Amino acid sequence: MSLHIAIVSYFSVGAYDTGTVNEDKLLSSILAELGISHEIVVWSDPNVDWANYNHLLIKSPWDYFDYYADFLQWIEKIRSMGIPVLNDLDTIQWNSSKEYLLEIEAAGFPVVSGLIMEKGSKPDLEKIRTKIVADTIVVKPLVSGGAKNTLKIPLAEWEMYHERVVELVQAEDFLAQPYIAEVAEVGEYSLLFFNGKFSHAVLKTPAKADFRVQHYFGGTIQEIQPSQTMLDSAQKLMDTFGKETLYGRVDGVEIDGIFHLMELELIEPYLFLALSEIAISNYREALRERLLG
Repeated sequence: MSLHIAIVSYFSVGAYDTGTVNEDKLLSSILAELGISHEIVVWSDPNVDWANYNHLLIKSPWDYFDYYADFLQWIEKIRSMGIPVLNDLDTIQWNSSKEYLLEIEAAGFPVVSGLIMEKGSKPDLEKIRTKIVADTIVVKPLVSGGAKNTLKIPLAEWEMYHERVVELVQAEDFLAQPYIAEVAEVGEYSLLFFNGKFSHAVLKTPAKADFRVQHYFGGTIQEIQPSQTMLDSAQKLMDTFGKETLYGRVDGVEIDGIFHLMELELIEPYLFLALSEIAISNYREALRERLLG
């Protein structure tokens, strides 16, 4: 049976892809070069007949956290159909909630993890101070992306934000994390891996007076060569938690010379394919190995 691949994307409304290179189309061009039949389809489109495809490539379902219950139902539907998926569905589901950060921390890795504030609970400043040793925290949904509903809160000004945090936590689980000054001062590193092998890396720097590194908040991105120590740390994370993945992105920051994980992106990371001369060729080779043997 000949290959027919679905590149899994989302209905774009411009919220999470403004100013980006369309990597769905780049992936499409790579598959075309490999002679592989494919289509770009939307995970939430009720008209898609998933049985038409013998592999799914999860690329850009960037609104999954806006429709999380529906996304989990979609995962179960695809799982029941037995269609091979890259990355696999167990990895996708595990990685869809930032609760995984606490699991990685518990395994002994340096992680910017934090404290989970469960839906419907009352955020407690003392609990936050017990878990988080920092003067400023960042609060974000446990299932989120694109800095949605993300707040930077100086704890000395907690009362000014308390009502808003309580309101947010009534709707969903949240994660309180220490604010990492190094992100604003230096930036956040992203190391990209294909088939578990390092491909390329970038440094994402936030706009002046901001803490969010996303490009649509004015952040800048440049290709870098990571230090061997940083690369070794990222490789160990991928070897431990990203086994058998087609793609993975390790986001982190150096604190006192030690690489700390901020996000392990195994679900739908932007791959910075157009920023690096070697990125597309590395991804093409990884796809060739996976799909053509």
